[in-house]
Parts: sequence; C-alpha cells; structure tokens
Amino acid sequence: MVRSSAFLLVFGLLLACGEPATETPATEAPAARGVQAMVADANEVVTTLTAAEAASLVDDPGVAFVDLREQVEIQRSGYVPGAVHAPRGLLEFFVDSTSRMHMPVFSSGKRIVFYCAGGGRSALAAQTAMEMGLDDVAHVGGGFRAWVEAGGPVEQPVQAP
Repeated sequence: MVRSSAFLLVFGLLLACGEPATETPATEAPAARGVQAMVADANEVVTTLTAAEAASLVDDPGVAFVDLREQVEIQRSGYVPGAVHAPRGLLEFFVDSTSRMHMPVFSSGKRIVFYCAGGGRSALAAQTAMEMGLDDVAHVGGGFRAWVEAGGPVEQPVQAP
C-alpha cells in the first residue's frame, strides 16, 4: 500500500508540473560559421572601394592606407606607396588607443583604407575597426591583386644587403 501511495504521489506531482523535463544543455554552442559567411556579413556593413577608387586617394593627405598582409607577402609583391603596415593578427591592439601597441594612424582622424591580398582580411578589419569606434574606414574590394590589375602604383620594399 505504501508503494502504491508513493507512486500515486509522484504521478500526481508529474501531472501537476507538466511534462517531465528532458535533458538539454544549459547553453548550446552557436552554429559554426565559416569565413566566407563572416566576410559576406562584413561586406554588408563596411564601405568597399574599387581598386580604381582607392588608387585615386593615394595622394590625399586625409587618407591613410593600411596594409594588413604579412611581411612575406609585402616582400613578394610590394605595397601601396605610403601605406602603414599593420598585420591583421594584431589589429585590435594597434587600433585601441589605450594599448601599448597603439599606432597613431588610427587616432589621426584620417580616413583609413584597409587592404590585404584579396579583400577578405580587409573587410573583416574594416568591420572590426568600426566596432572599435573608428568612423571613417573602408577597404579595397579585391585587395592588392585588384589594385595591381587596375594599375595602382606599387612600391617595392628595400632589400637588405
């Protein structure tokens, strides 16, 4: 009799509380997103300049070009004349004015035009810079490859003897 009373009590509680809870993780991991989706999202919110549009800004004192490529890429193919080198992997530290690694170009008030080899890193960099408070940023669609194809000026790095 005790067992059946306990069973009825438990059954009654289950009915009163609704369906028994199923085990679900407290927090579910977000669905994985690939880099192509991230670049596409960035391109929806950042200003993209064609290589020809960007090339017309080379001599503008109110514009700073930022090369996000690795040193080996610059050594191999050159760079936009006057560009500042800020490898993508450290960008957040370079942009943040409170960081010991801050680069003055990012607090200069100039329009920042990012570029990389093909346009992916620069789209992400422009989005990141906007999220960090920079207002006037853009990137070169198609990157340095498009720049070269459009006949943009290219400076070659000085080789050490």
